[in-house]
Amino acid sequence: MRNSRRAVLKGLALSGVGLTATSALSLHAHAGTSQHAALKGNIKHAVARWTFPDLSIEELCLAIKDMGFSAIDLVGPDEWHILKKHGVHCSMCNGAELNLEDGWCDDRFHEALIERYIPHIEKVAAAGYTNLICFSGNKRGMDNETGLKNAVKGLSQILPHAEKHGVVLQMELFNSKVNHPDYMADNSAWGIELCRRLGSAHFKLLYDIYHMQISEGDIIRTIRDNHQYFGHYHTAGVPGRHEIDDSQELYYPAIAKAIKDLPFDGYLAQEFIPTPDSKAGKLKSLNQAIRICDV
Repeated sequence: MRNSRRAVLKGLALSGVGLTATSALSLHAHAGTSQHAALKGNIKHAVARWTFPDLSIEELCLAIKDMGFSAIDLVGPDEWHILKKHGVHCSMCNGAELNLEDGWCDDRFHEALIERYIPHIEKVAAAGYTNLICFSGNKRGMDNETGLKNAVKGLSQILPHAEKHGVVLQMELFNSKVNHPDYMADNSAWGIELCRRLGSAHFKLLYDIYHMQISEGDIIRTIRDNHQYFGHYHTAGVPGRHEIDDSQELYYPAIAKAIKDLPFDGYLAQEFIPTPDSKAGKLKSLNQAIRICDV
């Protein structure tokens, strides 16, 4: 599970689009998603690209628009033109990171990261997008304070560029217990302190509900008390990272309501791994998740 996102993204890059609009329309029609009532409009919904590796990006665009929303997370520049063709927004851009382990908490990677993030920030802005993901990386024996100082040192060198271009860097919080051993930003307190030290509205945390339930729990209170530091949310069921229905321990309607009640204009993105074998079944799971969170 640790490397599932990286492996899937690599596979997507190799697979290409491959399916016609007609076949995509046929697929999501069979998923039973065409006759649902309109979404309420209180939550800005999105879905993570990597969780649907057997759907082309075109299929996914057509399917989510049929479900009533139009944003996809974790799409890089090579596929932005497909999103634009279908009127779908890239709610969280990626592609500037080295990987999930070699990140901003370790100053050995700063030079390489800065070299990648500076031009990528410009690409994000030129495409009309706002959010660009980043990662703390692994500790490798480093204490939390050293990691904070290193991250501030490195990110401070690209934040002025992000501010100039209207881009928001979003560092994702991961659990280090199950999926990402040794990851530095494995708790909300470390990430919040990093936000405070950087002191910029152009640096936020991607609060992954699945990961933080495993790391620390107390999801709704944490969101309410610290929402000013959270710029984006991810979902998934705990345990297992699958559907967010009653097969798992989190009650997403209450979590979504807590987010709705905040002064928050960002996205709540589905990042669970669907369990059905068929494409139609996977889309049905996605549609169900969107309806669960549509409070």
